[in-house]
Amino acid sequence: METERLIMRRWREEDKEPFAAMNADPEVMEHFPALMTREESDAFVDRIERQFDERGYSLWALEVRDSGRFIGFTGLALQTFDVPFLPAVEIGWRLTRSAWGHGYAIEAARRAARYAFEEAGLDAIISMTAVQNRRSRSVMERLGMTRDPAEDFDHPRLPKDSPILRHVLYRLHR
Repeated sequence: METERLIMRRWREEDKEPFAAMNADPEVMEHFPALMTREESDAFVDRIERQFDERGYSLWALEVRDSGRFIGFTGLALQTFDVPFLPAVEIGWRLTRSAWGHGYAIEAARRAARYAFEEAGLDAIISMTAVQNRRSRSVMERLGMTRDPAEDFDHPRLPKDSPILRHVLYRLHR
């Protein structure tokens, strides 16, 4: 898939090294439980690729069209952990710091949302993040997603004393 400035594609072996560096960056991973080791990052890419094979969609690798530079991912992932609003398909993104502030996340998210509704036939998608993650929340809001504060939740996969325990939930309907 393509946007004006991006190519959204399946993952390549050469994406793993810059992706691992991104997942080891404390600023990129500020709103996640921990940095990822190279092995964890590579295993994540392998899971993403299996999801493409199983569902036809997953988290697309993002490449800047003009330079061919890998900058992260945007896409769709089925979430099934134990909270009342799941299972549901989540739209998400993670970009390298050098790609922040250029509008790439919203550009790719708009294309992924269009795929969700027009090609995957989904009626709704969700997105969630730690309450304090203003950058991602801004993308969700610019995408047209809405939040009901009554649906905010403590993430069940995080320890009760985690600074990112409390999460917000956003929704977008077809």
